[in-house]
Amino acid sequence: MQDNDNSLQSADKAIAIAAERLSDCSFLEQKGVLHEYSDATLIPSAKALEELVELCRSVFFPGFYGQKAPLTPAPSTPSPLNSHSPLNSPSGGAVRQNPCMGRELMDQLRRVHELLASQIAAGLYMDERPKTGEQCKDTVRQEADRIATQVVERLPEVKSVLETDVEAAYKGDPAATTYSEVVSCYPAIRAISIYRLAHVMHELGVPLIPRMLTEMAHSETGIDIHPAEQIAIYFNIDHGTGVVIGATTIIGNNVKLYQGVTLGAKSFPLGKDGAPIKGILRHPILKDNVIVYSNATILGRVTVGEGAVIGGNLWITDDVPAGAKLALECKTT
Repeated sequence: MQDNDNSLQSADKAIAIAAERLSDCSFLEQKGVLHEYSDATLIPSAKALEELVELCRSVFFPGFYGQKAPLTPAPSTPSPLNSHSPLNSPSGGAVRQNPCMGRELMDQLRRVHELLASQIAAGLYMDERPKTGEQCKDTVRQEADRIATQVVERLPEVKSVLETDVEAAYKGDPAATTYSEVVSCYPAIRAISIYRLAHVMHELGVPLIPRMLTEMAHSETGIDIHPAEQIAIYFNIDHGTGVVIGATTIIGNNVKLYQGVTLGAKSFPLGKDGAPIKGILRHPILKDNVIVYSNATILGRVTVGEGAVIGGNLWITDDVPAGAKLALECKTT
């Protein structure tokens, strides 16, 4: 019994010492990122963002994600997918419309708006509270609700662009047997769907939350796409693992990347404080119809011209002319 008491006392002492040392937040205070929340509803939530992602995917691709409705015919109800969508093609299999889908879709979108508003408010709060204090709460909630509405308004646009990405993946991969397989299985579609949602939020000035979303995609798929970068339509990443695309990258129409590709920056110019200067244009520009094969690395603000092909394992730090085809040379002795 005495031994147990001594063990508990020893543990209590260790906990007290650890708590005292862990309560030292001087580093966070110096960096201006110490957040002591008085309102738990304004804390960013990974769980809420996971629900948001799943809901949005189910809106973009009905019947493939989220709660699936029974497949029953409903001739009088228009399909939520564009009639030219590849998902309605014979090779993809038609996604039939449930008679209640209209109401269910409205309910889904209301929940999407609710999650968006709460998480955008959390992001705005983390950004504004160090500057203005607790009085920013009401303001950020109002602003978050306004931005959430704008995001919902742009979801049909995101869906239309994602359908071009699905088509590019299907047509660009001889191993793809159906469009349904592409939507259900391909990690690139999962990553790109999150990126396109996060990019809309980034364009609307939402701090933190877009980056959290794309890092969730990074963890899920191994594909790292910064929400700030600009990607046009018919974008395809084949296989995908290890792809890194930096924040100021610009990608044109019908571009295809393979696994392990890096669109990155060279060494950064430093400011007077010795830290990298923020916000400079430091990543590549890929024009329309460019293909970059596996493990190629393209660094700096260089331009890869339209229709160029970059072979695997190349290291590119200069502009590439339109139509060029670059590959490693194999020399025999």
